[in-house]
Amino acid sequence: MKKLAKLGVALASAAALLTSVSQTALAADNAVSGGGPSRTIGNNPGGALHTGVYPDVFARTGYSHPAIDARVEGAYQQLFHGAPGTQANRYDGQSIYYQLTPDMAYVEDIGNQDVRTEGMGYAMMIALQLGHKQEFDALWNFAKTKMQLQSGPEQYFFAWHTDTTGKVLSTGVAPDGDQWIAAALYFASNRWGDGTGIYDYGTESEQIVHAMWHESDHGGVDMFKRDSYLPLFTPPATSLNYTDPSYALPGFYKMFAMADPSDKDLWDKAYTAGENLLQKAANPVTGLAPCYANFDGTPYMRPSETPTDNAYDHTFQEDAWRAIANANIDAAWTGVKPWQTQYSNNLENFFEGQGVSTYVSRYHLDGTPLTSGQNAYEPAHAQGLVAMNSTSAISATDKDKKDFVRDFWNTPVPSGQARYYDGMLYMLGMLYDSGNFRMWLPQSH
Repeated sequence: MKKLAKLGVALASAAALLTSVSQTALAADNAVSGGGPSRTIGNNPGGALHTGVYPDVFARTGYSHPAIDARVEGAYQQLFHGAPGTQANRYDGQSIYYQLTPDMAYVEDIGNQDVRTEGMGYAMMIALQLGHKQEFDALWNFAKTKMQLQSGPEQYFFAWHTDTTGKVLSTGVAPDGDQWIAAALYFASNRWGDGTGIYDYGTESEQIVHAMWHESDHGGVDMFKRDSYLPLFTPPATSLNYTDPSYALPGFYKMFAMADPSDKDLWDKAYTAGENLLQKAANPVTGLAPCYANFDGTPYMRPSETPTDNAYDHTFQEDAWRAIANANIDAAWTGVKPWQTQYSNNLENFFEGQGVSTYVSRYHLDGTPLTSGQNAYEPAHAQGLVAMNSTSAISATDKDKKDFVRDFWNTPVPSGQARYYDGMLYMLGMLYDSGNFRMWLPQSH
């Protein structure tokens, strides 16, 4: 959303690719009539990596599986194949997916009229989860051909944004985008198998994942710092020596350790560090995290900023919304931990006090609403934050957690000028809450 924020937690699997679900786990999960392991209510604190059961908070809230499926499909069709909008600015459209050539497509940030690795990674993951291989390949073709840096100290990383023709606008790197692209490729390899050339998904994923720790081997800057095991905000700009809590994707790091076993020790440490950052960055009362943070989790502030100003860096705004889902997808995949439950309970308690269906979207970490920063074209009760808040029901024990799921269910699919960021988070939220954000793993797992 902001230029420095670089805008910006997906993964569908068949039960056969996961560890068989035990009868004990299924019984505890309260399976819905007519469903199998993948169509349960999904009240599973043990983590899908161990049981194969994914939380379905929509079903737990009382929505039927046909209604859930229709809602997910409807959101996908609108955001990927809805009305494109007028060519002048597309503000009046619905879709964010556009075909550049018959075999190449991109997702556009409508408000800024550019293409960002964050959105490309999200869209690739969404297409992967829902089984849309044609769209996946077209998006990957654009990212590989137009955005990936093929030489120099940032080799295999991606330029964080281009124009809609693929012209690179900045060779800076957004670690969240690269992580989402690499994870989507890894799961594509396991779901569809590897093809040739750029469609050898497994090799492409391993190449990107390996580079995250090894650009320094040939004069570049690594994406992850070895003293903190956290992503640098924007390599290779080491002067920007801080991170972004929403760039911490611990659930992905379990997958990256499988994609590149030579660095398993590093990814294990990154997993722990990522969980710690998400925990420490959150205000202990409100649960609100800053958009940017120092590596110890404290809010990042530039020399010109003060704790009480409305600067994007150290307040809860668009980037920080994603930290909520990052913590809860880790819980869904690897098991709910006490800190995640406390974190989600804190968030829900805070937003209940603000009004579940009326809270605004930008705050100081102590819960004071910001007095500026709202774009005129964005709703005050932003759909992206509504989607992210609903994922707190995965790990929360708060008695009113279903209210956040209902609020999301009753929220229309974003359209118009703000549909890129809110739309991507909305679509991901649909996958998270329906149990469709799954891990495609090797058959030997």
